[in-house]
Amino acid sequence: MGANPLERNPIVMRVLVTGGAGYIGSHTVLALLETGHDVLVVDDLSNSSAEALRRVGELAGREPEFVEANVRDAEALDAAFARFTPDAVIHFAGRKAVGESTQIPLTYYRENLGSTLTLLEAMSDHDCHTIVFSSSATVYGDLSEPPFTEHSPTGATNPYGRTKHMIEQMLADASAADPSLRVGVLRYFNPIGAHPSGRIGEDPKGIPNNLLPFVAQVASGRREKQLVFGDDYPTGDGTGLRDYIHVVDLAAGHLAALAYLIDHDGYHVWNLGTGRPQSVLDIIHAYEAAAGVQIPYEIVARRPGDVAASFADVTLAHDELGWAAGKSIAEACEDTFRWQAANPNGFADA
Repeated sequence: MGANPLERNPIVMRVLVTGGAGYIGSHTVLALLETGHDVLVVDDLSNSSAEALRRVGELAGREPEFVEANVRDAEALDAAFARFTPDAVIHFAGRKAVGESTQIPLTYYRENLGSTLTLLEAMSDHDCHTIVFSSSATVYGDLSEPPFTEHSPTGATNPYGRTKHMIEQMLADASAADPSLRVGVLRYFNPIGAHPSGRIGEDPKGIPNNLLPFVAQVASGRREKQLVFGDDYPTGDGTGLRDYIHVVDLAAGHLAALAYLIDHDGYHVWNLGTGRPQSVLDIIHAYEAAAGVQIPYEIVARRPGDVAASFADVTLAHDELGWAAGKSIAEACEDTFRWQAANPNGFADA
């Protein structure tokens, strides 16, 4: 299971979380609150819901503070830093769909790079020296064979991945120029699942870009069928292999990184995954078992920018952070089914 950071270092912090109303952000905010940290969320709600934060507060017994703003809004961000005086930042905010990024690449560069630059400037202005960044396994591209270590070559195959890669370089350069800056980059793989309570989960606006929420919507009758993008990859069943990690385990990884940075200066990179790849069809069949239904699917052409296989070597996160993913694919599918059954239209049902 994910490590409890307060067992490593009993320091309670004030943490500003960008994009904290989103899928991974909301689960991480809940973990922060449950662990005793104070939290301010900055989110423009463009792909998230304030209802998620209300439910986080319900589950934690106390609500995070909230500012509705785009992180590129320097004035709003400056005011948030001045009022909240954070000790650390966790940076989730940004666009995140591989396919969409190939269609509107300039929007991805503007939003993802611009928000990070504005955030780093605000941190410098307000003497905040610790940041955990939500990066992605897409930075590994197709330059080497998995499992990927933190030292594997990087070079993404799509604009979304390239923005993550560029932000990593921004953070490395900023850290090299400012010895007081402590940076933790988390390259995580494919988050799935939901909180076991069924109260918070993945609620994409519009057509889901990620596999499991689409599968869940097909299972519930909200979508006609699942599209499987390619069955001619050099994998066991011809569909893409990915490293699917439960979002609750992923949230714990952010807390473990935050705790590590309390005692460690400089720039650090960790993979967060399970190291155990599953195919697209594996996930579909696992969800069929969880939901007790058959899920219709159709094989279609590959998507641009996709790679055949992507999975992690997670040795470094285990050794340095004391963290490991503990939840199974079956648990992730069961938790997603519980979330979907209780919220067939996501947070719009509230």
